[in-house]
Amino acid sequence: MTISMMLPKPIYLWDPESLSKKPQLVTDVPSLDKTDISSGLVWKSLHLRRHMHSFCKKDDHNKENLFNSLNYDVAAKKRKKDLLNNKTKIQYFHQEKWIYVHKGSTKERHGYCTLGEAFNRLDFSSAILDSRRFNYVVRLLELIAKSQLTSLSGIAQKNYMNILEKVVQKVLEDQQNIRLIRELLQTLYTSLCTLVQRVGKSVLVGNINMWVHRMESILHWQQQLNNIQITRPAFKGTTLTDLPLCLQLNIMQRLSDGRDLVSLGQVAPDLQVLSEDRLLWKKLCQYHFTDRQIRKRLILSDKGQLDWKKMYFKLIRCYPRKEQYGDTLQLCRHCHILSWKGTDHPCTANNPETCSTSLSPQDFINLFRF
Repeated sequence: MTISMMLPKPIYLWDPESLSKKPQLVTDVPSLDKTDISSGLVWKSLHLRRHMHSFCKKDDHNKENLFNSLNYDVAAKKRKKDLLNNKTKIQYFHQEKWIYVHKGSTKERHGYCTLGEAFNRLDFSSAILDSRRFNYVVRLLELIAKSQLTSLSGIAQKNYMNILEKVVQKVLEDQQNIRLIRELLQTLYTSLCTLVQRVGKSVLVGNINMWVHRMESILHWQQQLNNIQITRPAFKGTTLTDLPLCLQLNIMQRLSDGRDLVSLGQVAPDLQVLSEDRLLWKKLCQYHFTDRQIRKRLILSDKGQLDWKKMYFKLIRCYPRKEQYGDTLQLCRHCHILSWKGTDHPCTANNPETCSTSLSPQDFINLFRF
């Protein structure tokens, strides 16, 4: 009888409940007499069985390490790809001066246009460089951040972030409209915090790592805006306080935001007195709100007079302010073409100027609600 004939054959048994468990090594040891035990064959058999079981465990450990290593490599490559896509500044769209829009169109009908497509095709990148269109574009970005961000395609969302970055860079260079951009970034960050929590419901286009990186960029831009220090001009010339009081008051009456009046009043004691003028705040309230809205929010001062300043800040919390822009988008009712004001488009009407209607930022968004 040879040794190979005496060795028990190992049998691997798998648990039928779960194939993910490790295999168990079971050996069928036959009955041996005292002669076999004395010959030491059983000890060789037990030693071989331990060796094979140890080899099986080591092989499973190696497979597990290989699987974890592959998962780590795939995750690392995906993060690198998402970061590369997020940093890509290539804009996959055509910057056109006008686009054709049909409000009653459908996906099957020629002329169908979405908000994301219009946002991509119209030249908003150059519009932010125009001081007349800057506030219009910023207001449009704010409205999209509040409610329309999920309706944009992936390319439109990337274009949105690229334009926003250009806006921030312009403000950092010019040191103007700082508060306006702070409010825009805060609105966008608040919306993203809400949307990222609902990633599993397909409300955002793209990987979560890409959106986290964009949120980090927003926080970095906010920090840059907070660190801006406006320096006093070096030249010595005529300043606002050197003008007569009537001219100073006339300039302050042209400010359409009450917060600008408050900030201007903090510059000098003389401007502080002018910024508290009751007639100034009365005209500001009458400019933004109707008489009916004003009558519902009357506030009396200690002297029994209407406190127009307090009424203004109470009214802006209850009603939207009147929007005024130097340049707006306009829609031609005859040919359904959307373009910036003053831009020529191929209109077949006899008098194209009478067919154009100016659109506010909210009207622009409502235009694509089919």
